[in-house]
Amino acid sequence: MSTNSEPNSNSMRYQSISQSDVPKGRDGKHKKIVVQILNDIDLLEPDHALKVPLAELPDSKENIRSALNRATRQRGVELSTSSDAGFLYIWKTSKSDSGPSA
Repeated sequence: MSTNSEPNSNSMRYQSISQSDVPKGRDGKHKKIVVQILNDIDLLEPDHALKVPLAELPDSKENIRSALNRATRQRGVELSTSSDAGFLYIWKTSKSDSGPSA
């Protein structure tokens, strides 16, 4: 009995599916908090910031900022963030505003 380590060029190794069945989104581990923050941002009054307790974040503030950055780039939303020992502050900005960004 011989074993052939080269794949047969006439057969597929992996299963195929319709492109319409391919998942287009990503449900990362930060999705819940990012969705909550973005929903609150949508309701935020002008010239106000969200004040999110660091103790309530499911991960480090750096990782949440990164997740927010990815989500806001996809949505075309401009956010800025700041933090102190107890809170992460998040607010809407325009491209002309300066300061730290998400």
